[in-house]
Amino acid sequence: MKLIYLSLFFIFSISFFSCQSSYTPMKMNKVLLTLTKSKLVLQSEITSLISTDKCKYLTKGRSYAAPVGLTAKNDLKNAAKGIDEWVQLDKGNTYVLTNYKWITIGNSGSIQLYVDFDTLYCNE
Repeated sequence: MKLIYLSLFFIFSISFFSCQSSYTPMKMNKVLLTLTKSKLVLQSEITSLISTDKCKYLTKGRSYAAPVGLTAKNDLKNAAKGIDEWVQLDKGNTYVLTNYKWITIGNSGSIQLYVDFDTLYCNE
């Protein structure tokens, strides 16, 4: 009986946390902005920043699979850490989020956040 309760608890927990894993684009940008040390530039701003030589691309098309967190917010914290590390490794200070998605992994229903971004160096 104890095993049944334990199983139900884990199933409920996985289902509950899986439902917490979607952010609107506006919320995603707002929260990610507060979690990264690197500067976030919106896609709508990048063309003018590049054309006026205020920024230059270092790497386009990076993709990062963030370690799975227990909540969507933890997924974002993990993604922010990965973004900051790639920006630093590319010797940049800025990034542009180009896409994000949560993907179900395995049969357990776990969801993993994938972020796609470009790294840049911008004159501050």
